[in-house]
Amino acid sequence: MNAPFQLRPYQQEAVDATLNHFRKSDESAVIVLPTGAGKSLVIAELARLARRKILVLTHVKELVEQNHAKYQSYGLSGGIFAAGLKRKENHHQVTFASVQSVAANLDQFRDEYSLVIIDECHRVSGEETSQYQRIIELLRQQNDSLKVLGLTATPYRLAMGWIYRYHYRGFVRGTDDEQDKPFRHCIYELPLSYMINRGYLTRPELVNAAVAQYDFSALTQDRFGEYAEKDVNQLLSKHQRVTRAIIEQVMEMAAERQGVMIFAATVQHAQEIAGYLPEQETALVTGATDLRDRDQLIRRFKQRQLKYLVNVSVLTTGFDAPHVDFIAILRPTQSVSLYQQIVGRGLRLDEGKQDCLVIDYAGNHVNLHHPEVGEPKPNPDSEPVQVFCPGCGFANIFWGKTDSDGRVVEHYGRRCQGLLESIEDDAGRPQQCDYRFRFKECSHCGAENDIAARNCWHCHQAILDPDDQLRDALKLKDAMVIRCAGISLAGEGQKLRMTYHGEDGEELRESFDFSKPAQRAVFNKLFGRRFANGQAPKVFARANEVLEMQVLLPAPDFVIARKQKHYWQVQERIFDYRGQYRKAGELH
Repeated sequence: MNAPFQLRPYQQEAVDATLNHFRKSDESAVIVLPTGAGKSLVIAELARLARRKILVLTHVKELVEQNHAKYQSYGLSGGIFAAGLKRKENHHQVTFASVQSVAANLDQFRDEYSLVIIDECHRVSGEETSQYQRIIELLRQQNDSLKVLGLTATPYRLAMGWIYRYHYRGFVRGTDDEQDKPFRHCIYELPLSYMINRGYLTRPELVNAAVAQYDFSALTQDRFGEYAEKDVNQLLSKHQRVTRAIIEQVMEMAAERQGVMIFAATVQHAQEIAGYLPEQETALVTGATDLRDRDQLIRRFKQRQLKYLVNVSVLTTGFDAPHVDFIAILRPTQSVSLYQQIVGRGLRLDEGKQDCLVIDYAGNHVNLHHPEVGEPKPNPDSEPVQVFCPGCGFANIFWGKTDSDGRVVEHYGRRCQGLLESIEDDAGRPQQCDYRFRFKECSHCGAENDIAARNCWHCHQAILDPDDQLRDALKLKDAMVIRCAGISLAGEGQKLRMTYHGEDGEELRESFDFSKPAQRAVFNKLFGRRFANGQAPKVFARANEVLEMQVLLPAPDFVIARKQKHYWQVQERIFDYRGQYRKAGELH
């Protein structure tokens, strides 16, 4: 049977990529399509092509219903298994289900399924006890070649980073200590800018708030980049004038707009916001809203009987109202994923809709179009930067900092993420480039390891823990440990004198004689290899070459010296330190 409508070219490409991948491999896969790209059509086409049983999972009843409706539009009959929709059908070839309902009724899913499709798959954690993993494990017991496909607009979680390991464009995601991802491969991806530039999505009009904004920077974040509700309420209660001014501006700018979605920080905050809006035109939806009331309010908003829809964390996925053309963000988040989901509510096409106004009143500073790094910012002024690998030439995207000319002055990348097509690992996959921008050297074999490694990847011996080194040195009466705040150099002929400056004014010195090959080699191993953050490693032949480029030499975080008769002899320099001790310049 032919499809009743034509898939967009990229939707067909995503379907083809899935078929090609699963013909060759049983390893789990992810498709990344922006919000509004029509993931439900891709799911429907894959389900239509399938010959054996398929289970389509998602976390909210709205998406179960939406995906099922698209499949039914092919003239095919599929089942729904979702307590929220009061249906528990599991005998069809294709079943659309909520993950909660399946996990609570595992005994009803003991048939042999060939494929599990997970919509909004960034919600899948790597933990074996999670609902998704329990379902997959059960289905694998019936079919050990079960295929698992995920679809998402945002393939990362704040506490985990990227949800997959290998990308089809030839690179890996994450660091060496992040091997256990819920998915193995990303097999197709489209950026948001592609969709907007080709007219598949509405252009977001990002406008700076012309009135006072909230400042959430003083609040403490949890590991997911979010804030405690109590702390947020306490801060917002002191800024009621700000909230009123914001809502007055929202109403003023909404005069020519069709549908306005306002994302509040807490329930208390949402109630305050709704109180400033015209009652007859406003709906308030929270997690505590009765489901029947919620459905009715959403239906009235979609029918344009209501203009303003205020919500707290409940309408970021599975909500489809194409007429929305104004998004006001009054909640803080460090999650790029959540931010993109919020803005995505206003990017669907609709007749007569020119753009979608987006105003962020919470100072989140998220760039919708920038390459995503997939892990939390190391500090507030970090931005995504491109760093070429000196080993294989791959263009990595890391968090980093640039100067006024846009040059990278610092980055936080650890290992090149490029894949080498010419070298395969034991599973027949291209092997990851082994170049490391930051590394810990094994004292046994000299191999470079990730800065968080406990054992050497090469010789498998335990690597000396820098915390143990520092702790042991601090116990000794004849040892000095400094937190290094910087280095300075001086030269005389082929001799290079280096001074390490402690943050409290202490100094330690050592010399390298470049006329002696052994000392020259030690310097190059310590400093030349790490030159320019490891972006441009150098082998220096003469002392004056080093002096000319000293501004790009790295400083260690700690220096350990032992007392000799009349001087301190530097014994250890600890670079790229991560541990319990404070580094120079950090808060006590």
